[in-house]
Amino acid sequence: MSNNNTYVVGFPRIGEKRELKIVLEKFWAKKSSFEEVQAVASELKKRHWNYQKDAGIEFISSNDFSLYDNMLDTSVMLGAIPKRFKALKDEELYFSMARGNIESVAMEMTKWFNTNYHYIVPELSLEDNYSLNSSKIVNEYKEAKALGITTKINLIGPITYLGLSKRIDGGDTYELLGKVLCVYEKLLKEIADLDTELVVQIDEPIFVKDHEVKLLSLIKPTYDALTSVSDKLKIIVTTYFEHSVEATKVLVNTPVWALGLDFLYGEENMVSLDLIHKSNKKLIAGVVDGRNIWKNEIKKSAELLDEIAEIIPKEKIIISSSCSLLHTPFTLKYEEKMDKEIRNWLSYAVEKLDELTLLSKLFFQGVECLNKGEGTLLIQNIQANESRKTSTRIHDKAVQKRVEELSKLSREGSYEERIKVQKEVLAYNDLATTSIGSFPQTPEVRKARRDFKNSDITLENYETQMKEYIVDCINFQEECGLEVLVHGEPERNDMVEYFGEQLKGYGFSQNGWVQSYGSRCVKPPFIFGDISRPEAMTVEWMKFSQSKTKKIMKGMLTGPVTILNWSFVRDDKARDEVSKQIAVALSDEIDDLQKAGIKIIQVDEAAFKEGYPLRQEKIKIYEKWAVRDFKIAVSSANIDTQIHTHMCYSEFNDIIETIENMDADVISIETARSGNELLKIFKEVGYKQEVGPGVYDIHSPRIPSVEEMVKQIKLLLEVLPQKQLWINPDCGLKTRKWEEVKPSLTNMVEAVNIVRKELAL
Repeated sequence: MSNNNTYVVGFPRIGEKRELKIVLEKFWAKKSSFEEVQAVASELKKRHWNYQKDAGIEFISSNDFSLYDNMLDTSVMLGAIPKRFKALKDEELYFSMARGNIESVAMEMTKWFNTNYHYIVPELSLEDNYSLNSSKIVNEYKEAKALGITTKINLIGPITYLGLSKRIDGGDTYELLGKVLCVYEKLLKEIADLDTELVVQIDEPIFVKDHEVKLLSLIKPTYDALTSVSDKLKIIVTTYFEHSVEATKVLVNTPVWALGLDFLYGEENMVSLDLIHKSNKKLIAGVVDGRNIWKNEIKKSAELLDEIAEIIPKEKIIISSSCSLLHTPFTLKYEEKMDKEIRNWLSYAVEKLDELTLLSKLFFQGVECLNKGEGTLLIQNIQANESRKTSTRIHDKAVQKRVEELSKLSREGSYEERIKVQKEVLAYNDLATTSIGSFPQTPEVRKARRDFKNSDITLENYETQMKEYIVDCINFQEECGLEVLVHGEPERNDMVEYFGEQLKGYGFSQNGWVQSYGSRCVKPPFIFGDISRPEAMTVEWMKFSQSKTKKIMKGMLTGPVTILNWSFVRDDKARDEVSKQIAVALSDEIDDLQKAGIKIIQVDEAAFKEGYPLRQEKIKIYEKWAVRDFKIAVSSANIDTQIHTHMCYSEFNDIIETIENMDADVISIETARSGNELLKIFKEVGYKQEVGPGVYDIHSPRIPSVEEMVKQIKLLLEVLPQKQLWINPDCGLKTRKWEEVKPSLTNMVEAVNIVRKELAL
């Protein structure tokens, strides 16, 4: 090991060319064996460890790798297996829990704090009996050791695991802490036998949220117990995405070896430094951004470290990424087509490793100790950051002036006035059926888009292929009986990137893939400058689509807050100012769509909840500008233009008032994995607008039966009246296959017809 005190919380695992995604999807399609999956996984782990070793990183992780999700891995490690899966074994068990199977629905999935990563929500009950399965953890440590790399072992902490779980029998998940803790203690005893000395990173990001005294009271007994297992273990408790001041006050009074704190997204952690110093613990200082792609300002980070070192002695400081690098793309190596000036402003996961080592050398040894190559890198870093601050490509005075002088901040008419007009104009039935937006992106569609991007086919050829697909989508929807249609979005690579490519101030990558869940990867665009819309983005596609049907065709846009939250956002301007610029651009698009004859426009805010601050005192500020910008985006809509929005998996109880304030005419939400539970809050608050709760889970390949969806619709009718309900899938169908989609939507329409007949509609 080097002695440079550098630390990476975790590393991306999908592969630099999405190798894990490719082999997993081949395996799920029964085109490869599980042995092939394991071979690819082993090669990726080896490669990722060596990248870090070669960069000089001292603290490298094992068990940060996963075939699907680390929370799911933890459930398997604990033996926390839902009853419906207990008869299964090995990979069939693992992937059925994540994706469902013919007989059983998958476990629920939701966002990992305020990121776009999704985790599989554990299902627990008081009658559970847990038993240790340490094979994955032990084997990965041994794999790395065989390569000459001694890793720290990453674990999801027991308090976070329980805090992010759900009790299927009701009650508090923390009642199960005693049972779970016993398994963790057994695991640590087994880990302690692997080597003469081991570092164990226990992730407790739940500590960065607001907490009652009850949760804080669990920390000391939990970590007193875990640290007493073996003298050979150095236990680090790591938090990220916010500050964890309250938890730190407790942890300093336990025998943990070190605390990992995020000083970029949790500036308040600075107030804990004195306590950490007095406790004589090591500090893992998260100062290199693990969530964004901008090149680190080495001098600025060194100044922050100097400030920390005024309280914590340097020998007690280890320099770290702010969180796992899972949330950033893999490497800039493949960004061959990117504008060179913009590329020079960026840093992906592999490049951040070099930033950590350079920062460490500068901080611990001083600028005078840098060798010639390191000195050149520092100068290049300073120059790159200066050029970004002064570039004329970033600042657009015309955009700034328009946004500052904006006067129309919301649409005209109350909801009651609008819906009366809309019902007359649109003439749709109760329990109206629709889909959320996208249809399967077939290999042919992807190839045509790729060929066009690579100039292998003409624009005319490309548009012909896309239009043929759109017509096929329309024909299928009419055949199966859907009432409000979508065009399928074949021309769209991604619901954010597609718009980013047409907005000024956006940048794009060739290979900037980030894992969202399982094998699902997204390639977020990045915002580097002021945002404007040079010309219409969707109008011609929607005009063509509407011309091919007499039914209503929805216009499909991504909302300003989701575009913001699913992009890498510039860090030289406040997020709310960037969001407002996007909203103004979208208001122009909505005006153009309605002038082109599009009567329903869906403005998706799939990531609205995702952007919520993790601390209560910061939420109201976020909600204020997020609602403001949604309303600005739709402010150009006429009273007879119906505005839909869509939100992904969320707990709506705490944001229902905010949803009401958004004032969309119809909201569709993901509820298939939760029955009607998520919907109940809409009834409790007397929500007036119309709602489309998803009646089947699009994240699973299984095809729900007619009877299953009849039952689901009846559950919805227990909560809201038929006149207020739309019926639709959970989300867009882009990642599914036609052989799954066609029978599922056909069954959905048939289920609606059965229910309507029973209701005598």
